[in-house]
Amino acid sequence: MKISTKGRYGLRAMIDLAVTGRNGTPVYLSDIAKRQGVSEKYLEHIFSALHKGDVVKAQRGRKGGYLLSRTPDRITVHDIITVLEGPCTVADCVDNTSVCDKSSICITRDIWSKLGTAIRDILTSYTLASLVEMQQLKNQPDSMMYYI
Repeated sequence: MKISTKGRYGLRAMIDLAVTGRNGTPVYLSDIAKRQGVSEKYLEHIFSALHKGDVVKAQRGRKGGYLLSRTPDRITVHDIITVLEGPCTVADCVDNTSVCDKSSICITRDIWSKLGTAIRDILTSYTLASLVEMQQLKNQPDSMMYYI
């Protein structure tokens, strides 16, 4: 499994949103784009998916922008990555045994399944709140540039 720029930039943008939208004020994508050094057009595409995946809320109007749909401690990295990248599956046969006629006796399928479970467990163990906290521990409280 390889995380694309969509997943990496999306996670960075979500951390930014968790920090800048703390007081319930919607955040403009243009502001996130500037801070993160990401194309605003690309972020529009990413945030459209995040909105459809119920990870962010869009607020229209003069004071519009984006907000987290839940508190940062209730949004996991797994939630974000799954919306942007799809299921965390390393081999098709793990989720769909019909793709291989040997899936019931294949030992490598067991390995791919365990690897997928480990990836999901790690991604689920981190929340936006924990990532914000980790970033603050890196002594970069004035910087909104996140390299993930």
